[in-house]
Amino acid sequence: MRGRLVAGNWKSNGDLAANEALLGHIRAAAADLQGAACAVCVPYPYLFQARQVLAHSTVAWGGQDVSQFGAGAYTGAVTAVMLREFDCRYVIVGHSERRSVFGERNEVVAAKFGAASQAGLTPILCVGETLQERETGKMEEVVGAQLDAVIAAKGAAAMGSAVVAYEPVWAIGTGKTATPEQAQAAHAFIRARIAAHHAVIASKLVILYGGSVKAANAGQLFAMPDIDGGLIGGAALVAEEFMAICRAAERR
Repeated sequence: MRGRLVAGNWKSNGDLAANEALLGHIRAAAADLQGAACAVCVPYPYLFQARQVLAHSTVAWGGQDVSQFGAGAYTGAVTAVMLREFDCRYVIVGHSERRSVFGERNEVVAAKFGAASQAGLTPILCVGETLQERETGKMEEVVGAQLDAVIAAKGAAAMGSAVVAYEPVWAIGTGKTATPEQAQAAHAFIRARIAAHHAVIASKLVILYGGSVKAANAGQLFAMPDIDGGLIGGAALVAEEFMAICRAAERR
């Protein structure tokens, strides 16, 4: 049976005092989760705090991005080895905001995926289409190309130590959510695309849904056969809401 994971993406939010309360609540509430893992991906400056609060708990932590380069003359870049020094388990790569706002191409995302994997991090590879791409029937073309770039660069076997997050761009921060059936269809496509290269890895791959997940809709989404949890944005900043989503992912 595949694992379950709910990962919070704080984006560019947080402050030391608020973080302390949020992380403390999550740590305590996650202690009795059954059959579902919980993680938070926080801004770089708060990784030390996350490690302090969450050490020796059931909650993992990680970064929201990583450099495709190693140590060197790359001002402002944070390497995968640096993230490992803060005991990160996960790192998000290819989030739609990195692709759209910062112009990261599929090839750059693939390189970041490789850097994370080589350092022993678990990449959370984000894929997804815009509203225009969905309305013109290009979801499979766009998502397939995003997956293929990683597989071409790093091989299908690399997906065995990764997580994939399907995030329809049109449903991120908009209040819109794909129906469970729409989300399931995209997740099934992702699993089939990877199965074409490596069926065993595809069958075990954890695929998350990310697109305005809330406590009110998490149960329906997570009940779909190919949805293994969520990558949570705004709701991850509200402890009770985030933990309700985590509980919706439980397998008892």
